[in-house]
Amino acid sequence: MTNMPIPSAALTGVPAGVQSQGAWVGRRQLFVRFAGEAETATMYTSQALVREVERQLSRSAFHSIAISGRDPLGNVQFLLTAFAALQPMVPVMLDTDGQRPEALTRLAPHLAMTQVTVDFSGSDAALTNALATITAAATAGCAHALALCPRDDTSDGQLLRLIERAHAASADTQVTIHPTMTIGESLSLDRRWGTLLEQAMATHANSALALRLPPPTGLR
Repeated sequence: MTNMPIPSAALTGVPAGVQSQGAWVGRRQLFVRFAGEAETATMYTSQALVREVERQLSRSAFHSIAISGRDPLGNVQFLLTAFAALQPMVPVMLDTDGQRPEALTRLAPHLAMTQVTVDFSGSDAALTNALATITAAATAGCAHALALCPRDDTSDGQLLRLIERAHAASADTQVTIHPTMTIGESLSLDRRWGTLLEQAMATHANSALALRLPPPTGLR
């Protein structure tokens, strides 16, 4: 009989912070952040992650746990092994770019919210995958949200077309549009954004406008 190896993953850590964007913006969360290529990483086994999450949840109050960072669904077996041993008393949110819709079904039973964040830096295929992730979450019975983070060159037409597609994927999608500014940059919104929200709600009533929380307060 052979022992199965304990899954491990590269994390930037398990920091406490405030969600910077999306459906739960402003909520205090415990972040399980997967490391990107240029980020300083620490290898965690699934057992080490469980111990760290339990330790922090026992010491402080959190609204939820956020699984985020680079490609969290690329580490789905690591997460499944951890959640098999972890029964958190707070909801769990996955924040993903939506590029692995096929992996979501396995993790969905452990999630209270699947949030797909789109920054308009990818291809049309990337947007298609993001919408497929919304569909997968809806099919799995998991609450789902779309956080739209346009760039300076993102047009209103691009935003509205994506919202229309999200509505077709699931009418229950929580859509949050984040203007191309942060609280630290401006306390007033250009009239454009109010008009855009009016147009978005004509297509998808569950649409909202919110400013992102900049770092170091805001995390994702």
